Amino acid sequence: MPKIQTLETTKKVLPLILATAIFMQMLDSTILNTSLPSIARDLNESPLNMQNAIISYVLTLAVFMPASGFLADRFGTRKTFIMSIILFSLGSLFCAASQNLTHLVISRVIQGIGGSLMTPVGRLALIKTFEKNELVKAMNFAIIPALIGPVLGPLVGGYMVDYLSWHWIFLINIPIGLLGIVLGFKYMPDYKSKIVDFDLKGFLIFACASLLLSIALELFGNTQHITPVLIFFIMGFLFLYYYYKHARKDDNPIFPLNLFQVRTFRVGILGNLATRLGISAVPLLLPLMIQIAYKQSAVTSGWIIAPMALTAMFAKSYVIKILNKFGYKKTLMVNTFIIGTLICCLGIPDVNSSIYWFIPIIAILGFFNSIQFTSMNSISIADLRNFQTSSGNSLVSVNQQLAVGFGIAFGLIVLKFYESSQELIQHETHNAFRLTFLSVGILTILSGFVFRKFHVSDGQNLRSK
Repeated sequence: MPKIQTLETTKKVLPLILATAIFMQMLDSTILNTSLPSIARDLNESPLNMQNAIISYVLTLAVFMPASGFLADRFGTRKTFIMSIILFSLGSLFCAASQNLTHLVISRVIQGIGGSLMTPVGRLALIKTFEKNELVKAMNFAIIPALIGPVLGPLVGGYMVDYLSWHWIFLINIPIGLLGIVLGFKYMPDYKSKIVDFDLKGFLIFACASLLLSIALELFGNTQHITPVLIFFIMGFLFLYYYYKHARKDDNPIFPLNLFQVRTFRVGILGNLATRLGISAVPLLLPLMIQIAYKQSAVTSGWIIAPMALTAMFAKSYVIKILNKFGYKKTLMVNTFIIGTLICCLGIPDVNSSIYWFIPIIAILGFFNSIQFTSMNSISIADLRNFQTSSGNSLVSVNQQLAVGFGIAFGLIVLKFYESSQELIQHETHNAFRLTFLSVGILTILSGFVFRKFHVSDGQNLRSK
């Protein structure tokens, strides 16, 4: 009887533990953006050089995420998860104590190592603890911070810099980290695998591919020249091809190719990548437009986008009902169409319109985003066998990380294209943003056709009883 009780308690607390990890990681990916000028002044650095503090974190995530499945299998999910939170919290403490840019970059790398393991390992424990028909409910709760983090990040960062100091944007992680460590020690199950052979060559090849693609994405936002970006992109994809050749020959590759024989995984990965191109661009483009075209402050733009987080939380109680009623195929196709249409709607108000017109659009968008992410994440791992779970889950995490980067880069590409076509936008910057939202929205609508590859019965094993 005590064992049953323990399992029930674990099932209650585990989504909260994962939510803690996701929140810390997502918050930290965005909180720095509004604080860079203030940090630059304090460290006597050029604001342009401060980009290194963001890039170092993103690149570390890209490099170490592929190893998360192996480390969890080798050392156990509990030890790996707790160690990742300790590293992340220590990195945060070192960031707050940084005296110059070099210290800050090194501290961000320590943070990144912790961040690259926290979310995949926490999600792996969730997948292995819950039965398939309980998984969506658990995932639904844990995913909320992924929607709130990017929205709260710039807002919280802006306020902390204005009213406290930039050090607090890192110190905020410490109490959350301590909570994660305590809960992890007490409730995190310790899953290990008998197969602990590490594919070092495969890891290095895939890490190089992720690193090169991430550098290309980061360079894109900060360079006037397209040539280095293209070189890094091409090299990244060549390394991916090299990994494919390696995985075909290796007995135990870090990401086995048989994962892609599972149709729901294959379509889920592709759908995630395609739909996030549009979805990930919105949290970047809308605040930019409000600040540049409407001449409003960073805090105002943060508040305009804030309702997205509230409606995302509200949506979680409806996700399971919707999926049970309509199934994954129909839900994802219709939902992607709605999201794409709403993104197009962001381009309707002209420069003389009130900025408050964006609030209802953003609020509705948050609701449907919540449905989208829960559905995509759960269907991707729905049909994986036990021996595929660790590697499949790691690959889903890497794919998400790159998809968000691709989305931001794509949004910037389209915006720069329209900005350079002065005739088309009638020398009005706001029109460039409007056309960008229209283009990104249409792409999102088209990406919904990826989900046609699902069968109507896919996800039946995930249905709640």
